[in-house]
Amino acid sequence: MDERRTVRVSKYLSQHLRHRPGHIGISLDPQGWVDVDVLLAAAAAHGFPISRRELEHVVATNDKQRFALEEDRIRARQGHSVAVDLGLPAAEPPPYLFHGTVSRTVAAIRAEGLSPMGRHHVHLSADRETAERVGARRGKPVVLAVDAAAMRAAGHVFRVTENGVWLTETVPPRFLRFPG
Repeated sequence: MDERRTVRVSKYLSQHLRHRPGHIGISLDPQGWVDVDVLLAAAAAHGFPISRRELEHVVATNDKQRFALEEDRIRARQGHSVAVDLGLPAAEPPPYLFHGTVSRTVAAIRAEGLSPMGRHHVHLSADRETAERVGARRGKPVVLAVDAAAMRAAGHVFRVTENGVWLTETVPPRFLRFPG
C-alpha cells in the first residue's frame, strides 16, 4: 500500500470514527466501536472503498497508533468529538506532561488555559519530543509543560490511552509552564 493511500485511509477513518460516523451511515456503540464489515460496507457505499487488508495495514502501521482493532470491530483510541466512553480508568500521571501548540495560540492559552476545543479531552504527551511533533503539524512548535502533579493534587483526573496519550478535561492556566 503506498504512503499516500495509507494517509488517505487513516484520515478517512479518523474523520468517521472520531467525528462524523453518521455521515457515512454508521453508528458507534457507547465505547466508540463499530463492526469492521459495517464500516467497510459504508465506506464503499460512499465512494471510498477500503479493503480489510488496507484497514489492517493502516491500524498496524499508524505512527500514533490512533486505532484499536479487536476481532471484528474497530474504534479510534482518542480524539472524539462525538459522545463515547472509552472506559479508561483514572491514572496517576507523571509529575509533568507536555502540550504542543504554535505561537499564535499562546496568548489565549495564557489567559484561558487548555480546553478540549471540540473534543472531549485535552491531549497531553509524556515527553517533550512528542509534544513538539504535535505542535509542528500547524507551524513552528511551542511546547508547554503541564504541572500534572499539582493538578492531580487539586483534584483533576487524568486518563491514559493504550497508545500513551494523556487525557484530562481542562488545564487551567496556573498549571502551565511557558517556555522562555
